[in-house]
Amino acid sequence: MTNTSPKFRIGNGYDIHRLVVGRKLIIGGVLLEHPQNLGLDGHSDADVLTHSIMDALLGALSLGDIGKYFPPSDEKWKDANSLLLLFEVIKLIRKEGWEVNNIDSVIVAERPKIMPHIHLMKKNISEILNIDENLIGIKATTNEKLGPEGREEGISCHSVVLLEKK
Repeated sequence: MTNTSPKFRIGNGYDIHRLVVGRKLIIGGVLLEHPQNLGLDGHSDADVLTHSIMDALLGALSLGDIGKYFPPSDEKWKDANSLLLLFEVIKLIRKEGWEVNNIDSVIVAERPKIMPHIHLMKKNISEILNIDENLIGIKATTNEKLGPEGREEGISCHSVVLLEKK
């Protein structure tokens, strides 16, 4: 039996951060305004969309998660722009000989409305990854007032990526 490497790899990513007063609300590199002036709490900028995409990319190649590369114990990453962290992750992926085939993400938040900002989020991510915006799907939904997202305690994001061997 011959051993052939797969041409495609799938990765799944998830992130959630607590909403708090005194922090910026950044998702997909876009600064949003929450009606109660809440932002996402975290060591970096707590960008749940970008974090879930990074974890999906790393997971597709069994490279660990973002905590391995950007640990919250390292002050170097304090308030870091997650798009810059995504740039470092895509360099790792490409070094391994893989390219993004497509990304699909869903942001779960009661407020603020995400849909008006999706185009800019896609633009930001596509520029960092150097891929066409058409390869990035971003959707938003509420949790119908259920769970931490529904109670506006936090915002989460689920992402799936498909990588293709170059």
